[in-house]
Amino acid sequence: MTPSIFPPINDTLYVWLAIIALGLCTAATRASFMLLGDRLPLPDAVRRALRYAPAAALVAIIVPELLPWSPVTGPMFDIKVIAAAVGVVAMVMTRSTVAMIVAGMLALWALRAMLG
Repeated sequence: MTPSIFPPINDTLYVWLAIIALGLCTAATRASFMLLGDRLPLPDAVRRALRYAPAAALVAIIVPELLPWSPVTGPMFDIKVIAAAVGVVAMVMTRSTVAMIVAGMLALWALRAMLG
């Protein structure tokens, strides 16, 4: 391996430099939409795809919590799935987010009390 022209840096400095660099990259990509605005229009295909980003993010957060997965056994069924289904049914019937949360939590607590 060829010697570097830069002096070696310690681990702490390396970590801080990585955090700062990643923070700058994140800020630049998020601010680009506000700074450029309509001067750089997005193609229609990208606009259509971005409509699904919030739903995809929500699914990415919720599904691993409902169906925990282990390399040995694969996805495991949990009582949280039943409680989530009760919440979804409450949402479909009432169109109320509060009713969905209350129904799902009551179902989860009842199932935990019954099944341990």
